[in-house]
Amino acid sequence: MFTRRIFLAGTAASMLPGIASAKKAVEYDPTPQFVRIKKQFVPGQLLVAPRSFYLYYVTEPRKAIRYGCGVGKAGLEFTGTATIDVKKEWPTWRPTDEMIERDPVAYAKFKDNDYVQPGGGDNPLGARALYLFQNGVDTYFRIHGTTQPQTIGRAVSNGCIRMLNEHVIDLYNRVPIGTVVTVV
Repeated sequence: MFTRRIFLAGTAASMLPGIASAKKAVEYDPTPQFVRIKKQFVPGQLLVAPRSFYLYYVTEPRKAIRYGCGVGKAGLEFTGTATIDVKKEWPTWRPTDEMIERDPVAYAKFKDNDYVQPGGGDNPLGARALYLFQNGVDTYFRIHGTTQPQTIGRAVSNGCIRMLNEHVIDLYNRVPIGTVVTVV
């Protein structure tokens, strides 16, 4: 006997293939890619979109290279406009006093001394660092590599913008001193 229940079950089953083949949500991909960008962004400029975890290097009008990045935790992130006034290969690193105060256990080796961690494979700034300045004053925010690739695509840092080492090396080679960086 053909009942309403059988009809509804059959109808639902026939709809499943359509649902399964529906467009999937786009997965986060940190791989550098050429993408289109809004026309108001000027070639040579960097744009960081923290909510989507991407950094864009504008190469020509309406075109950019998009890199995946990690950003600062809520309340620690940089926003606004700055310029890259210093670039370093295998930079040294020392946490800010505020970082030491926020997490004295993690930064115990830096407490009450002037120790600076040498550049190298275990340095949190990774292979390259681009130092962000506003009006000639260091903001203490950086675009840098990372020794923790699993943090790309997440908001976990103390405010800096981190990239995979091979990606920050590529960006480092493309951008000159004076490059404008806008974090929205």
